[in-house]
Amino acid sequence: MKGLHMAAFLLVIVGGLNWLLIGLLNLNLVSSILGSGSMLEKLVYILVGASAVYVLATHKKDCKICGGK
Repeated sequence: MKGLHMAAFLLVIVGGLNWLLIGLLNLNLVSSILGSGSMLEKLVYILVGASAVYVLATHKKDCKICGGK
C-alpha cells in the first residue's frame, strides 16, 4: 500500500503544480509535454483525478496530524 500511496501523492503534486502554472503563466505543462488532446494527456488527467480521490479517502488514516497512526 505504501507504493500506491506514494504514486497517488506524487500524481496529486504533479496536478497541483500544473494548475499553478496554468494560473500564473497560462502554461499547461502536461499538454505541452504530451500534446494537446492526446490520449496520453487524457490518461494523465484521469490518473491525477483518481489519485486525488484516493488521497482524500485515505488521508485521515495516513496523516499523523489528522488522527492517523
